[in-house]
Amino acid sequence: MEADDFADVLSSVREFVREEVVPREDEIEAADEVPAKLREQCKAMGLYGFAIPEEFGGIGLSMREEVELAMELGWTTPSLRSLFGTNNGIAGQVLLTGGRAEQQQEWLPRLASGEVVASFALTEPDAGSDPSSLTTKAVRDGDGWVITGQKRWITNAPLADVLMVFARTDPDASPAKGISTFLVPTDAAGVSFSEHDAKMGQRGSWTCEVYLDDVRVPQAFLVGGDQGLHRGFVTAMRCLAHGRLHIAALCMGMAARLVHEMTEFATVREQGGHAIATYQLVQGLVADSVTDWHAGRALVREAARAYDDGSDTTLGPSTAKYFCSEAVGRIADRAVQVHGGSGYMRGVPVERMYRDVRLFRIYEGTSQIQQVIIARGVLGGAART
Repeated sequence: MEADDFADVLSSVREFVREEVVPREDEIEAADEVPAKLREQCKAMGLYGFAIPEEFGGIGLSMREEVELAMELGWTTPSLRSLFGTNNGIAGQVLLTGGRAEQQQEWLPRLASGEVVASFALTEPDAGSDPSSLTTKAVRDGDGWVITGQKRWITNAPLADVLMVFARTDPDASPAKGISTFLVPTDAAGVSFSEHDAKMGQRGSWTCEVYLDDVRVPQAFLVGGDQGLHRGFVTAMRCLAHGRLHIAALCMGMAARLVHEMTEFATVREQGGHAIATYQLVQGLVADSVTDWHAGRALVREAARAYDDGSDTTLGPSTAKYFCSEAVGRIADRAVQVHGGSGYMRGVPVERMYRDVRLFRIYEGTSQIQQVIIARGVLGGAART
């Protein structure tokens, strides 16, 4: 995308987030739902397809551009970004990285427009940090497949039109090599959902359990066709690497908002006849937060550059996701501390954000999983049993 065009995109998103979404954050929190008007505005702005190539109706951002957009989206409640995050990220990337041309042509334009919402159905009750241990199975039956299993904490599943379901297709293969991916329409017989989950934070972003009871899909819904058979684990790991870098950038967008809230409060709140900004211990909290924010932002941008040129599509995303998700947690904690008792009260942005950011250290690979990936990436075989 031309620099001027991308600048216009960022400007439009910044205005939308700050003028339209921020004033409705309390409403979203109370209702546990993003208003329909905001969802339609996101579709009209092309946000459901920002990472989908232009040939399929998307905006086609590079990773360097995507992280800048994510930082703008991070200024407000993460439930907004979650609406279209799966279409662009872990679900849409399944088709971009592993889908056949016919599958891409059929589904990606509909994802990019927001006509269809897609979900990434990988996690299970006993397969979280180790997705290779999943037990959902798909068995050949005539000219199609029958899928049985249960998925947990699937983002956007209550709103989804199609699921990217990871299922074991070769029970005799090693855990990571017998998994395939299927397109499963949510209106297919045998698909059902739990009520959406009640979470600590990120209200308005819906997750739930998905039940697959002898769900039949045709061979055409095997992602990648015969060439994609048993390659689901590789596809999942590639999609998660992309998602980790995006989440890192989102964390730094939230870090920017937290620093803003913290500094604004410190300049107007008085104790002892002075604004608390005059006290050096408060200044220390602010300085540490600004440093974390600047360091994380620089890391995200460098990791995105390396991702785009292909020199690092694994280690960089993990280092960025690990550092930025931990850093925004530290910043949120300091922001609450600067606010004092006010920071512990519902209705104050930093209290909500304190709860919201906690999830970033868990999903799309916990901080501990990122540590393992990073260590093995630099230690090689010496780090493996």
